[in-house]
Amino acid sequence: MTKAGSKGGNLRDKLDGNELDLSLSDLNEVPVKELAALPKATVLDLSCNKLSTLPSDFCGLTHLVKLDLSKNKLQQLPADFGRLVNLQHLDLLNNRLVTLPVSFAQLKNLKWLDLKDNPLDPVLAKVAGDCLDEKQCKQCANKVLQHMKAVQADQERERQRRLEVEREAEKKREAKQQAKEAKERELRKREKAEEKERRRKEYDAQKASKREQEKKPKKEANQAPKSKSGSRPRKPPPRKHTRSWAVLKVLLLLLLLCVAGGLVVCRVTGLRQQPLCTSVNTIYDNAVQGLRHHEILQWVLQTDSQQ
Repeated sequence: MTKAGSKGGNLRDKLDGNELDLSLSDLNEVPVKELAALPKATVLDLSCNKLSTLPSDFCGLTHLVKLDLSKNKLQQLPADFGRLVNLQHLDLLNNRLVTLPVSFAQLKNLKWLDLKDNPLDPVLAKVAGDCLDEKQCKQCANKVLQHMKAVQADQERERQRRLEVEREAEKKREAKQQAKEAKERELRKREKAEEKERRRKEYDAQKASKREQEKKPKKEANQAPKSKSGSRPRKPPPRKHTRSWAVLKVLLLLLLLCVAGGLVVCRVTGLRQQPLCTSVNTIYDNAVQGLRHHEILQWVLQTDSQQ
């Protein structure tokens, strides 16, 4: 690979005022570092070499005012070629260029341009036109700059449109994500509420079971006396009935005592000859005769007679 420094000696030796001629130097690449060390070389001729590309750092040679790249094999210019803002004269005759970088629109000081003998895009070729004289080359520079500015504006609008589409897509993704997160939060909230309700029911069931277990010993304690007696305790009769029975018993007892006393008086004492006692004794004798067939009563009467 041939470089200007090895073929033509030191670049400073080729510097003539502000012009540096590296044409016909059989260059395959541009000695950018050496050129950057010569800021006085505002006019650079690289025509008639074998350059197929320009390195990106070539665009750092912002001191260049006039640049001749004609009759090389350049297929494209660096994307940031527009950094050469001081460039006024540019010759790209007879290369292999199809399009120009969008940054070309930034060459606001460009006054002269030659794009002949390049396989340009039809639209760009029509805009550039011919460069057969000074006037046409100036018109080419002006028209191409306007065209590239329009291309840059279109690309900027397209970029903004894509950004807007991306922002809208991002908003939709965010909205979808937020909706998904909200749904997940609602689901977790509902599950948490259901879990709380389930635990509350379990707690209530445990409390109810505990109360039932506490009630059983009390029921057993209350039922224990009943099981021992075998029956329910009798309720005491009302006081009114008790008093009535007591009075009745007393009256019956007095009546029996009176009858027994009268009978004894009529049978033992001297009053048995009295008419009343005679009637009583007759009744007593008849009653005894009627009941003698009963063995128990007979035994009682015999015992009484013996006494």
